[in-house]
Amino acid sequence: MKQVIDVGLPALKQPFSWAVKATGAMLFTAHGPVRADGSIDTGTVEQQARITFGNLRGAVQAAGGTMADVTQVLIYMTDVADMPAIDAVYREFFEAPYPNRSSAAVAALVVPGMKIEIVAYAMVPA
Repeated sequence: MKQVIDVGLPALKQPFSWAVKATGAMLFTAHGPVRADGSIDTGTVEQQARITFGNLRGAVQAAGGTMADVTQVLIYMTDVADMPAIDAVYREFFEAPYPNRSSAAVAALVVPGMKIEIVAYAMVPA
């Protein structure tokens, strides 16, 4: 469902690809650390990241795909110092070839105590 495109730039230490080409049906989805009961987890960033990426996996599977079908992930975090912890959890959910990715530190997210929110795009089977 996806192919990493060689753009002539070196591989990086972080888990993402420079460019990804995909075929299939496009899935647009966004997630945060929302528990199954609808409450928001405000624990550690690792805990919030696991819930967030778990929610992404559930959405992709519900659409008929797998995490290998995710082509781009946009990560919003409230503290840039959390990036190594988020990367460690990210590697639990994704393997090479990694989706294209962008990460940004923001002043705050809508729910107080929420440390991470993501937007993701996937090309799932049509």
